[in-house]
Amino acid sequence: TTGQANEYQGYEIPPYSVVGTYGKIEVRQYQQHLMAKVRVSGDQRGAINRGFRVLAGYIFGGNATGEKIAMTAPVAQTQAGGNWEVSFMVPSKYSLSDLPKANSNAIRFEEIKGDRQVVLSFSGRAGTQRLQDKTQELRTLASAQGLAIKGDPHYYFYDDPFTLPRNRRNEVAFSLR
Repeated sequence: TTGQANEYQGYEIPPYSVVGTYGKIEVRQYQQHLMAKVRVSGDQRGAINRGFRVLAGYIFGGNATGEKIAMTAPVAQTQAGGNWEVSFMVPSKYSLSDLPKANSNAIRFEEIKGDRQVVLSFSGRAGTQRLQDKTQELRTLASAQGLAIKGDPHYYFYDDPFTLPRNRRNEVAFSLR
């Protein structure tokens, strides 16, 4: 296995180690980490934008102490029934007990236990159709390796909208059984 990945372009990311690489996909073992999550409705693109705005309000000081909290990567999006869950990792210096309380009651915090995921990375624009295509590609590649996926796909967006599409890091992932 390779070393831990803990940051991306200066942003803290959820800690993981790569436990296997199969062509274009990798299997990652994520360690425990704390996530800030918000549930939003609508289409994929509208949902990520709305969800991100709510979470950004929190980290830019919309919390009980007015504290500015460091941005992390990636912004994650997962389908949750007919809605979407948009989330990102809370910096690892915080625990559930010392995290500033959110002003918005739409935000919840969740301790994610270790999780094994199969991941396909790609650059460029991550519009809804492209995400669907990459999700199908990942299903096919995972199946060919005998990897048993579960649940809905997770979409991970690492870069801000001002990053040139060719330099963007996007990922689609599934948790493994």
